[in-house]
Amino acid sequence: MSTTPTRVFVARLLGLDVFDPLGDRLGRLRDVVVLSRGTQGAPHVVGIVVEVPGKKRVFVPMTRITSIDQTQVICTGLVNLRRFEQRGAETLVVAEMFDRRVTLRDGSGDATIEDIAIDQHRSRDWFVSKLFVRRGHSLSPLSRLRRNETLIIDWADAQQGQKTERQAATQFVANHEDLKPADFAEALQEMSDKRRFEVASELQDERLADVLQELPEDDQVEILSALDLQRAADVLEEMDPDDAADLLGELPSAQAEELLQLMEPEGAEDVRRLLEYDEDTAGGLMTPVPVILPPEATVAEALAHVRREELSPALASSIFIARPPLETPTGRFLGVVHIQQLLRFPPFEALGNLVDKNLEPLSDQAHISEVARTLATYNLNSLPVINDAGRLVGAVTVDDVLDHLLPDDWRAHDGEAPIRKLGGRIG
Repeated sequence: MSTTPTRVFVARLLGLDVFDPLGDRLGRLRDVVVLSRGTQGAPHVVGIVVEVPGKKRVFVPMTRITSIDQTQVICTGLVNLRRFEQRGAETLVVAEMFDRRVTLRDGSGDATIEDIAIDQHRSRDWFVSKLFVRRGHSLSPLSRLRRNETLIIDWADAQQGQKTERQAATQFVANHEDLKPADFAEALQEMSDKRRFEVASELQDERLADVLQELPEDDQVEILSALDLQRAADVLEEMDPDDAADLLGELPSAQAEELLQLMEPEGAEDVRRLLEYDEDTAGGLMTPVPVILPPEATVAEALAHVRREELSPALASSIFIARPPLETPTGRFLGVVHIQQLLRFPPFEALGNLVDKNLEPLSDQAHISEVARTLATYNLNSLPVINDAGRLVGAVTVDDVLDHLLPDDWRAHDGEAPIRKLGGRIG
């Protein structure tokens, strides 16, 4: 193993590319795994967690690392692609040690760990060596003057707090702010229940809502139930209505109703309407807030609407044309304009002239088998859903259907799993 440098700070390693000896990229470093040695000394660094293509996190032992510095990590290329599972005595540096409170042995008070340095010894093994800490509250007048001071200390110069103590998650959230919600959710799933709740509590409502939508239902329920009721209602309001309805459907009816009462009336109304449908119907799958415009709107207006960052690619692929009111359920539904049509006509063209006359809307009572078949037949990303009165009530997207067809635990599943059958017709 390379002998230079022999010390690196973990926070500077996060997100670094991990390469094999031929220069092929294996993935990105997401955490460092250490093993406590109790009173015998500083923790032993046993490996790293690497996010490989497919968003799966795997364990790479330090014995497979041939070079590590602040620009890249190189390993032997022999990597076990089994999903990383933390063992009892192991600790994740970023997920569990950052933000941990320690007591400084010089008597100057408490501090919070913000970074950790690891050193390579002559034995070629790596150990935790230094802590980069921010001094916290102390009863000492001198320490109060130095509150928020940062310093680097030896591992032995700090007494670790109990793992059962409540721990902040400021550093973890800051170090992972660039992660997409699905990747952040993956990181949460590797944590203990205690740490998962602490990290979730640190997230802003909108960010937590995005992450919750990427977690398995059981984890969603656990995290939401750990929040106080008003915070839980605020997070539900930030979720897509169909995802919020799915989550509330997993809660006891009394708890779900209490949360609905705390939500803003407009958002709660959308969710209540979705809860009335059977989950295997178009109404149970749809989102009630697609892009809806009147026939007089222009191509330029439509393009402005589909540019919104919060829209998924599937929802942005179609504009639904209806008479006012434009909130679901709308006035009379007129049809769909596809995004390719917008790109082929001048900005001042009225959308009413571009409606796809051949695409029939789905009934809100249509079975999921019909939804899937129609999407596949016409190679569509989304479909309009209407009620008995011919009013648009929402849209079903291809990702809604896939999410329903895949096993409930598909986000945590490594191997092949059977697709749910559609009324016995597909299998």
